[in-house]
Amino acid sequence: MSLHRLTHLTIGVPNLDEAAKFYTDFGLTPVHGPGAASQRRFGTVDGGEQLILVHTPIRRLVEIGVAAQDRDDLHSIQSRLARLGVDSRVDGAELAAVEPATGIAVKVAVAEPLQQKWQAAEQNYPGDIRRPDVRAPALYRETRVRPRKLGHVVFGSTDYATSKRFFIDGLGFRLSDEVQDIGAFMRCSPDHHNVLVQAAPVPHLHHTSWEVEDIDEIGRGAQDLLAEHPERHVWGIGRHWIGSNFFWYFRDPAGNMTEYYSDMDEVIDDQIWEPGIWGQDKSPNHWGPPMPPSMISPDDLAELMAGLH
Repeated sequence: MSLHRLTHLTIGVPNLDEAAKFYTDFGLTPVHGPGAASQRRFGTVDGGEQLILVHTPIRRLVEIGVAAQDRDDLHSIQSRLARLGVDSRVDGAELAAVEPATGIAVKVAVAEPLQQKWQAAEQNYPGDIRRPDVRAPALYRETRVRPRKLGHVVFGSTDYATSKRFFIDGLGFRLSDEVQDIGAFMRCSPDHHNVLVQAAPVPHLHHTSWEVEDIDEIGRGAQDLLAEHPERHVWGIGRHWIGSNFFWYFRDPAGNMTEYYSDMDEVIDDQIWEPGIWGQDKSPNHWGPPMPPSMISPDDLAELMAGLH
């Protein structure tokens, strides 16, 4: 695959300071530099600068950044987009385009592959003692939870087929799984999905998702994030069917949801993985609390629809 990861997201919010505090509490690292008056930038442990907040009247997903291997990939993407009737511009090592159904800007840039190092914590299993005579190391973690990388972004589109075609036939994403006619889980890396587009009555950012080491880090991160702000909780903890990952969702002050996740399915060989078509009646979580209605219909749907006019 010529694409190999998400590089960054740009999100528009009505109040920069409120949103910045949330994402700092979430564990992203503020990045200081030019433009501090008009934007807030944040980094992850492994991915570098991966979130940019800018001011917009209503919350919205402004831009998705994708990494490509080399400049030849950019020209191949440009040709495929042209066949779809989508204009794009290549400038040096970057390609810029706009997803036609939602107006989300997409920037594909030549970038280095992400390097992640991790030493698995030993876990005891029935009949398989891997950690004899000592307590679980996770009990002694004292540093705050910090996401390792940006994993995926989910957004709603009023033209599901067009958005799906843009990412798969245009950019070159792979389809991992699909909820029939309403949701496409697509990848540009070994992660099961990096972009999920959902059929929706209005274009909107559904959620962003950030990888942490394991389920202990999800729990520790949630505990810190909710200690003084229980209203941030949306849904979790649980384990999804599609993607198989552990999850816990929260809401930022603008109304955008964000997720800690770990243990995502990884697709190394595209020839082996077979995309599944899931029915709309299938529960999204293998275990965990019931999905709240706001995961399907945003609480601020009327405001988002009014913002289109």
